[in-house]
Amino acid sequence: MYDIIIRGGVIVDGSGSPPFKSDIGIKDGIIAKIKDLSNEKAEMIIDAKGLYISPGFIDIHNHSDISIIDLPTADNYVLQGVTTLVIGNCGSSPAPLTDLNKKEFEKIVKKDYPEIEVRWESFREYLDVVREKRPVINIAPIVGHGTLRSAVIGYENRKASEKELEEMKRLLEESLREGAFGMSTGLIYVPSMFGDTNELIELMKTAAKYDGIYTTHMRNEGVGLIDSVIEAIRIGVEAGVSVEISHLKASGRPAWGKVDMALQLIKEYSSRGYDVSADAYPYTASSTSLVTLLPREFREGSREDILKRLRQSGALEILRERLGESLLEERYLSWSDIMISYSPSHKDLEGLRIDKIAEKLGLDPVETIVRLLIDDEIATGMILFGMNEEDVDKVISSPLVAIGSDGSVGRFGVGKPHPRRYGTFPRIIARYVREKKLLSLQEAVRKMTSLPARKLRLWDRGLIRPGFKADLVVFDFYKIEDTATYENPHSYPRGIKYVIINGRIVAENGRIVLREGSGEILRREM
Repeated sequence: MYDIIIRGGVIVDGSGSPPFKSDIGIKDGIIAKIKDLSNEKAEMIIDAKGLYISPGFIDIHNHSDISIIDLPTADNYVLQGVTTLVIGNCGSSPAPLTDLNKKEFEKIVKKDYPEIEVRWESFREYLDVVREKRPVINIAPIVGHGTLRSAVIGYENRKASEKELEEMKRLLEESLREGAFGMSTGLIYVPSMFGDTNELIELMKTAAKYDGIYTTHMRNEGVGLIDSVIEAIRIGVEAGVSVEISHLKASGRPAWGKVDMALQLIKEYSSRGYDVSADAYPYTASSTSLVTLLPREFREGSREDILKRLRQSGALEILRERLGESLLEERYLSWSDIMISYSPSHKDLEGLRIDKIAEKLGLDPVETIVRLLIDDEIATGMILFGMNEEDVDKVISSPLVAIGSDGSVGRFGVGKPHPRRYGTFPRIIARYVREKKLLSLQEAVRKMTSLPARKLRLWDRGLIRPGFKADLVVFDFYKIEDTATYENPHSYPRGIKYVIINGRIVAENGRIVLREGSGEILRREM
């Protein structure tokens, strides 16, 4: 007697092997049998005739660290077929917290999630809070370098002393023992950007003792892309750790075409036996905080420090000169390439480009940015249209690139988020397999399942095998598609029939049917 039998479907098992037809029997959250089960009984029979079955998709790059506490059903990811979220990316994690960074972190959380109380300090305590919320989706956490640095040094732009570096190592080791899969960096964000290469190598040598991975938002994804890839690989090679290059791209017209060399470097080191790979999302626009447009010297310190600088006499003149150089001359971007995705104080401006907002407010573009950042207390989000379709196709097609959304769990209808939040994984199948024919279905599924599972050393997920966890997606290959757009991002995908997490049906025909408890807090294997 099985809990669930999925009968008559075509299995794409996640390995990259050709699809095959079989039944799947699930018992106690585990895939028990893959064979003809037509004479067997189960509490639930799923008729999958004409449908495909794959392992649940693993989002290797996600930012739902706090929003999963707010919305543990993770609707916009479960309805994509995602069964595991990897959080703590880009150098930012909710723990560890100390007297140096807790108050600032609490302010950030309260701004967007006023009902959430930050009642943790250690990594274990944070994971306990997430567990209490009983999320329906699996969570795999990474500890952020920026969080480690702010916990020991604060938000200052200076080199860590030997004593401070040792304390960062201690906190990193503690977080790894408590379940973190590795350490991430966000080398364009304060304060992770203040750490030099040697600091990162020393920290990752500590992580190497626990087989922790190094995942990095690199220092430059534009004209400095190749130097940044070389730095990431150097850190991995010298520390002896696995390297995951986050959301690989070439941003800004002067950088277009550089992904060829970046992919070649990754391939070269991978072929030499180094565990170097990357992830990417299938869109030509990125999304981050508007504050990242500001010059480095404007971003040091807390939110209050940044706001104080923006309000100072003469700040506008400096920013007009500096932003003009960095945006228009270096990146070849125009103000029309920047769209506001989130503005708590100017909801009417969400979805509009900077040039149009400037016209509406009667300000020049730099004044507009400063106005938004001040009014939103630095919380403004943006979408940046800076990539080339051909580059994106090459990156997505690489066998060494997994799929990650770089998005987060969010409430339906709030803001104008990047459509990747709703459509990343169905889009890979609809656009890159069915329409463009750049990937076979089995290769697309591998990049969303066993490739990220292998990277994280999740040896019981990412494949359809007896004894593996029953994280599964049942979908209609001919109907699956993303429906979210930049203009209308709050739109769920079509064509996904069932999502099963740890043996429990969580979604059916585009609806969440289980509201809590099917997910697990995954921990790095000791």
